[in-house]
Amino acid sequence: MTKPTVDQLLEAAVSAVPNGEIRPGQQQMATAIAESQRTGEHLLAQAGTGTGKSLAYLAPALLSDGPVVVSTATLALQSQLISTDLPRLAEAVSEVLGRTPKFAVFKGRHHYLCPAKIGADDEDTLFDTGEEDSGWLGQRSRLGKDIGRLTEWASDTDTGDRDDLDPGVSDTAWRQMSTSARDCVGVSNCRWGAECFAERARDRARAADIIVTNHALLSIDLIHNRSILPEHKLLIIDEAHELADRTTSAARAELSASSLDRLSRRSTKICGNDISGRLAEAADLLGVAVSDSPNTRLLELPEALNQALTLLEAVCREAVSGIGGVSPDSADSMARNQLKSQLTEAQETAQRCLIDADSDVRWCEGDGRGRSLVVAPLSVAGLLGEELFAGRTVVATSATLTLGGTFDAVAGSLGLRKENEQTGEDRPSGTNTGTMWRSLDVGSPFDYRKQGILYVAAHLPRPTASGLSDAAAEELVKLVSALGGRALGLFSSRRAADTAAEVLRERTDLPILLQGDETLPLLVKKFKADPSSVLLGVMSLWQGVDVPGDACQLVIVDRLPFPRPDEPLSAARSAAADAAGGSGFAAVSVPHAAIRLAQGVGRLIRTTGDKGVAAVLDPRLHTARSYGPYLKKTLPPLWYTTDADKVHAALGRLGAQPVAVGDLSHGHRHVVMSSQSTNH
Repeated sequence: MTKPTVDQLLEAAVSAVPNGEIRPGQQQMATAIAESQRTGEHLLAQAGTGTGKSLAYLAPALLSDGPVVVSTATLALQSQLISTDLPRLAEAVSEVLGRTPKFAVFKGRHHYLCPAKIGADDEDTLFDTGEEDSGWLGQRSRLGKDIGRLTEWASDTDTGDRDDLDPGVSDTAWRQMSTSARDCVGVSNCRWGAECFAERARDRARAADIIVTNHALLSIDLIHNRSILPEHKLLIIDEAHELADRTTSAARAELSASSLDRLSRRSTKICGNDISGRLAEAADLLGVAVSDSPNTRLLELPEALNQALTLLEAVCREAVSGIGGVSPDSADSMARNQLKSQLTEAQETAQRCLIDADSDVRWCEGDGRGRSLVVAPLSVAGLLGEELFAGRTVVATSATLTLGGTFDAVAGSLGLRKENEQTGEDRPSGTNTGTMWRSLDVGSPFDYRKQGILYVAAHLPRPTASGLSDAAAEELVKLVSALGGRALGLFSSRRAADTAAEVLRERTDLPILLQGDETLPLLVKKFKADPSSVLLGVMSLWQGVDVPGDACQLVIVDRLPFPRPDEPLSAARSAAADAAGGSGFAAVSVPHAAIRLAQGVGRLIRTTGDKGVAAVLDPRLHTARSYGPYLKKTLPPLWYTTDADKVHAALGRLGAQPVAVGDLSHGHRHVVMSSQSTNH
């Protein structure tokens, strides 16, 4: 059978979508990806919300010689791909392709039951929850019931995947019956290796045409020299603007008194009382040292912290040497291997903190006994530049890849040179061995200027505190009251969100939903269902909430989301940029704010029928000449104004219209008349 073209695959894929037709930009993106596969040239493709970029990259992916890996930042997108997009695609293209393509999800080991844990009979290990009150009888009883359920389920399940367990169990119980990549002893060293659910899942993934994973696992694969994911020639990174941050998180390490206490207890049987006692001593020293250390970057280690780390490094090295090689046939091989792995990790983290390398940043965070010493890389651009692009073609896509009108900031975070700095020597031929890349912005199917307003409250005072000023609170009430609900409030701090909720509850009759009062999925469900409600929250709402239709017609941002000046990583990166002769604020803080602001404002227009107002209560977006235009270029091109009266009037007209509410994803909507609230 003749190999199909990308046009044929895309046409077949789109035909399976309800009311399916190829959207503006979809064809352009699919064609560009097919061309990148042919030339080996990397592609950064910005595709606005509503483009249908999932099918735009999945269709050409089927042209690849061998498996394709697709990585996402959020569980929501991963679930959409696995449960909706890929099953629909596989069925739709089977006739054109001459076969039905296979797809699989590639998850971390901790998502699966561990047969070695199921077969263990060490009660001390099973009930070591790591929590201070783990010995409480009621908790142990509930934990025992959950573990019993998991033990029975292990005999019935084919996958061992936690997502297939309904109803679920507590996180504590699941941790007892699963294992992490760090603690896994490896198939060859495990007597239950042939029964391993994680290995079975990986075998299925290796046989698939399209493998879906997440940025966390992709980052771990990069850190471990590409030894985890199956070999592939095409990698598609969706939500690519998040990859650098996820890689930073994967490369960070931490130590706490509570974690070292657990390590001390676990080491007693295998390493003896001397090692266990010295680990407990190191835990006590570390606990006191971190409690006395500030939350800011530690340019020099306090003497107490230095002593604790020195003791920890020495005792861990001695313990690892004492354990030595472990025979897979020994009765306690799993326990010995896992303890050895944990001791090695603690030793390496202590060494990393003691070395004081310019490439790492150290700080303390948390509260009480759980307070930790943290170390993380100053930058992951070098790691990504070396590991991400070699030997395969990479397509990075997102609705937010251009900052200030260029791809340079995101490209730099991924370890790529600016487009105008590339040379002919980088250009690959056939299999990609260079870092030559090109960019593509396919735009958006939305008519932003007709569908929405970007309102900047330029008359308000510049924000100075972490809370919400009286003037900003007054403007918030006017905006929400003019529309009569249907508002999503995005705040830079918990304090500001709490203040906003208090003010709106006092001065309106609207249902106010505040993040933290209930689970986020339940709050979003209530927000979608009630056209008079207002949902308020902090950073996770800026990125993870998708409420198309009339339920959300007003998005309010309290202030520009610059990182806190005392946030250790951002402060260290800014200082490094300043030291190199640049501007830390321009190189670090402004791009950070641009991405977050674009994500927040992007909550407003989700379909071609959406209308509304994005209101920014921070006048600096209008008045700051140095970075204001840069931030505005990053945002969707909504109709721009600073005229409060015009915006309040527009919201009033919008609020007077009937609204359609309900579960938009399943097509169930009903129309109700809105009722505007008035100020008391």
